[in-house]
Amino acid sequence: MELQILVTNDDGIQSPALEALEVSLSGLGNVIVVAPDREMSATSHGITLNQPLRFHQLAPNRYSVQGTPADCVILASLRILHRKPDLVISGVNRGHNVGDDVAYSGTVAAAFEAALQGIPGIAVSAFSRENPDFIEAAQVVARIAARVLDDGLPTDVILNVNYPETWNGGIRLTRQGRRAGKTVLVENLDPRGREYFWLHEELHAQRSEPANEPMTDFAAVAAGFVSVCPLQIDRTAHAYSNHFVRWMELLDLDRSAEPR
Repeated sequence: MELQILVTNDDGIQSPALEALEVSLSGLGNVIVVAPDREMSATSHGITLNQPLRFHQLAPNRYSVQGTPADCVILASLRILHRKPDLVISGVNRGHNVGDDVAYSGTVAAAFEAALQGIPGIAVSAFSRENPDFIEAAQVVARIAARVLDDGLPTDVILNVNYPETWNGGIRLTRQGRRAGKTVLVENLDPRGREYFWLHEELHAQRSEPANEPMTDFAAVAAGFVSVCPLQIDRTAHAYSNHFVRWMELLDLDRSAEPR
């Protein structure tokens, strides 16, 4: 049976990056595109609960969905493809999804939804420029996809791939970094004197990298590498379990001291 590869994104069905992925992945299996009918950037892992989900077939292997990237994976896996795909690739997103961006990214969320469905998932993003060329990023992803199809991924783990502005030919295994900056509100008045706001980000110098840890996704793309960062569904802070065990002991003591 021919392998089925689902391609989705959060930039919408009109994104030229979808065609780049279709071409690069065509040698690995049957590629089906199921993507939002409009831009759904920064929708994170939202799913549609308060209105119907609808899809439209635009071509033999191309569908648009009135919903989020996670909706696309769910609808494709349970209805459009008639069986779960062998791999989900989300992207190529216009703009990096590194560090804190992962929490907001619809691109990454689609790959996580694949993992929740028991399907290997890869999120891929590339440096944003005025006229981006997604072909080389898609070709790199095809190499990674071939490896995933051969070896699989650990349960509940996805790969977050980021392609740099200028690739030096190297690929690095990375860890999720933290953005060196903060979100601010830019306030203004519209022509009718009503207040409105834009979310904006003030960036500062990047934090120094510990010598004994893997390179962060930020540092890798800044140095010209393709960043491959394994991310997992389980967000439990295992490293701090002992700290909170002590808390629980104290909370139990507080409860036993309460008057009855």
